[in-house]
Amino acid sequence: MKTLFIAAASIAALAVAAPAMAQTAPNTNVSWYGTLGYSDFNPDSANLSAITGRLGARFGQYFGVEGELSGGLGESHGNSGADIHLNNEEALYGVAFLPIAPNADLFARGGYGWEDYQVSLNGVNNGFNSQSWNFGAGGQYFFSRSNGVRLDYTREDATDHGPNANVWAVAYVHKF
Repeated sequence: MKTLFIAAASIAALAVAAPAMAQTAPNTNVSWYGTLGYSDFNPDSANLSAITGRLGARFGQYFGVEGELSGGLGESHGNSGADIHLNNEEALYGVAFLPIAPNADLFARGGYGWEDYQVSLNGVNNGFNSQSWNFGAGGQYFFSRSNGVRLDYTREDATDHGPNANVWAVAYVHKF
């Protein structure tokens, strides 16, 4: 719960700081973006779905930071016979962008995440948390000045007893 609070506070701080930074430092070349989309989490022996939102700041053309929050959809029946549900996932990333056209970018990102799972086996429910080092890559294409689509892959390597995960995502992107 503590990590959920820290991640939520970090994302809230970015959201509050965005308008203030835009007003007080217009020449810093900082741009803000948000995404909303679908993520397919594949931790070890399960296949889980989530709605994922991101808020990010881009510093010039090549570097940025972003916060991510996902809420699980449904559950998966794992190989062990247990039903697994992703309650939520939070992560903070550093992002490196490579512009390949005026309206298209490739990017790589790395960061740290927190996952909260619910497992049910024979009527017994147990929750557990996991932390992970995350890294991935993707691309985004803007079909107008501020609206686009993003595709990405992220690998979550658990630092503790939790499962590793491969995450594929597609999202709508909006530049503020």
